Amino acid sequence: MNKQKSFQVSSDRTIGVGHPVYIIAEIGINHNGSLEIARKLIDEAVLAGCDAVKFQKRTPELCTPKDQWHLERDTPWGRMTYINYRHMIELGFEEYSEIDAYCKEKAIDWFVSCWDEESVDFMEQFNPGVYKFASASLTDHALIGKVKNTGKPYILSTGMSTIEEIKGAVDLFGTDNLLIAHSTSAYPCPPQELNLKMIETLAEMYPETPIGYSGHETGLATTVAAVAMGACFVERHFTLDRAMWGSDHAASVEPQGMQKLVRDIRDIEQALGDGVKRVYDSEMGAMKRLRRARPTASTL
Repeated sequence: MNKQKSFQVSSDRTIGVGHPVYIIAEIGINHNGSLEIARKLIDEAVLAGCDAVKFQKRTPELCTPKDQWHLERDTPWGRMTYINYRHMIELGFEEYSEIDAYCKEKAIDWFVSCWDEESVDFMEQFNPGVYKFASASLTDHALIGKVKNTGKPYILSTGMSTIEEIKGAVDLFGTDNLLIAHSTSAYPCPPQELNLKMIETLAEMYPETPIGYSGHETGLATTVAAVAMGACFVERHFTLDRAMWGSDHAASVEPQGMQKLVRDIRDIEQALGDGVKRVYDSEMGAMKRLRRARPTASTL
């Protein structure tokens, strides 16, 4: 019997075994600093049937190495230093207040990956139902501890991490309020490096913890396969157009693809069944036409 826990993350949505797969459209920084683009992405996620949209929140001075602050790069706003670019793509309190109201209006969950402790304090103003850590943060124990102290469920993503690092984080912080996402941090990730069987490995290692999948591949089939292998939640990067300027767009799913992904996941959920063999009413006609004789007790 599966003993995995479930976590209610909003008034009408729960993540865990026995509940519909929780589908997250990872907007991240694909809004390119534009509230208008963020709204359009939320609209498309709602249209596709996603359960949540997720953003990323950073304090640029804390998350950008100082030796990169003054390196110049070309951006949609012209050539500027990297630290100024990081500020340009960050959304502030006013923008997130509007996102909060807009998501409530559209009845879709929203939350973020915080990259530093100040960002956790910032996000607590909006009382998110769940937090997520980027794979790069799995070894940032100070940040995990900060989120742990909020008492909210949190998702650890395991890309770029060894099994020892995963065990180290779980041993240190325990499994209370914990969800784990299998991931490989390549953008885009080739199929031979997705290693989807790690979903089963993590489920065996932590039988009381909901296990999910955060994918960075191109295509949809492997994410659907993750659901068939037991993922309780899935996350894919989401964009209006994969050709847009920005680091994550190329490894993201466009609106039409997200609609197909949600549809296929819901079909898989129904198709998995409960593992109890039965003869369905829909089979009776074929059985009567095609079987030469029904088995009797003496022939079994």
